[in-house]
Amino acid sequence: MAQTLNYQSNQRVQKNRWWILVAVGLFTFMSTLDGTIVNIALPVISKDLHIPMSQSEWVVSLYLIVVCSFILFFGKLSDIYGKIKVFRLGAIFFIGGSLLSGIRINLIFLLVARALQAFGAAMTMATNNGIITEIFPATERGKALGTIGSFVALGSIAGPGLGGLILSHLSWSYIFWLNVPVGLIAAIIGAIFLPKDITFTKSALDKAGSFSFALGMITLFGGIFLGQQLGFSSLPVLLMLLVGLVSFIWFIYVENHVANPLLQFKLFKNPDFSVSLLCALLIFITNFFFNVVTPFYLENARHLSPGKTGLILMILPVVQLFAAPVAGSVSDKIGPKLITFIGLVLLLISQIGYTLCNLNSPMWLFIISIAIMGLGSGIFSSPNNSLVMSSVEQKDLGIAGSINSLSRNLGMVIGISSATTVLFAAMSRAKGERVTAYLPKQPEIFIYGMHVVFIISMIICLITVLLSGWRLFKNNK
Repeated sequence: MAQTLNYQSNQRVQKNRWWILVAVGLFTFMSTLDGTIVNIALPVISKDLHIPMSQSEWVVSLYLIVVCSFILFFGKLSDIYGKIKVFRLGAIFFIGGSLLSGIRINLIFLLVARALQAFGAAMTMATNNGIITEIFPATERGKALGTIGSFVALGSIAGPGLGGLILSHLSWSYIFWLNVPVGLIAAIIGAIFLPKDITFTKSALDKAGSFSFALGMITLFGGIFLGQQLGFSSLPVLLMLLVGLVSFIWFIYVENHVANPLLQFKLFKNPDFSVSLLCALLIFITNFFFNVVTPFYLENARHLSPGKTGLILMILPVVQLFAAPVAGSVSDKIGPKLITFIGLVLLLISQIGYTLCNLNSPMWLFIISIAIMGLGSGIFSSPNNSLVMSSVEQKDLGIAGSINSLSRNLGMVIGISSATTVLFAAMSRAKGERVTAYLPKQPEIFIYGMHVVFIISMIICLITVLLSGWRLFKNNK
């Protein structure tokens, strides 16, 4: 049975709650950032380690796959043994993995270090929302979760811009070593202000479910990423995809037959929980469509320098950073459902703006679209997090937080794995032959592919608007 103690009657915890938010938020920012910041460094890493570009891409892919594979496991583990205990351990793994990742030895060493780093990131991501929800009172919960949402958004979008600035002055090692001093500061703040765990569920860990889910994630997405290199008809890829499919069937069977499942499907019967998660997944897919396509557009098609490109891309996270806490505070007063709907409408408008951009369109149109996207993301993320975390019981906060983080990371993986596939498939259709790279002499081919990508993003955003609008209308009847 879950203990009914809470932190909100503890004066010391309440006095230090904003310091706790800083510690949790910094790790949230860094663990999310490390899923995106490495992309821009892949050509440099490839050259420095003397490996082909296709192999260097695993530095990004492996991190996201490991996070997705273990995030539910750590969410459940934190409900059983304590969220703060798991968070502290994750911080150690993440800092250690970051330190090792910057040591330039070979690809195998880097991948092992990245797996260790991702292991720690999964622990901190699985527990951050649960810790904040337990510590902050309901009157401030939206604002606090909105701040965490700002850190998530900032980390997921700021990668290309921040990575470009680092690489213009330092070696690629510092992309990882940046985490070490920031992580140590956050760990010290956490050591001082984080309280001891008081909320536990005395239940057995679903080992079969944990194993089958991790195996399914690793083989399915590993097969997808490998298939982009070897072709989806190759035997290793087909075997991995088959194992992934069988593993997920096994996972669903196990979860419906064990007393304390890793993933309680009954949580999804709550429309606030399930719709909010689906919207988060879809929006992160569109975010990573944007991340993949815009560097091609700005640097290749519009011939901007990496520095100018980085500054333009930084508009999105900066706007989002300011919008999310404000949206969280407003949602505490008027409720989160209307706010999420407004944010999603703004995101839809931004995607329409991108589809209007071409080789000769004014740059202000693209910049305004980025700003609107940042505003929409900030307005959406805060109340959406609040909806997810406030729709479950206290004993399920850990697993709910990990499912919330999983939806975002799945969005990243799906976005990265499908964006280039859609882009180059559309370009190949326009060209009449297979295209796997930007064509400098035919930029109009890229513009066609970019428009297809953003039309798909626009459709995805329209689906989220309809889902959110249906929920809002249903509750107001």
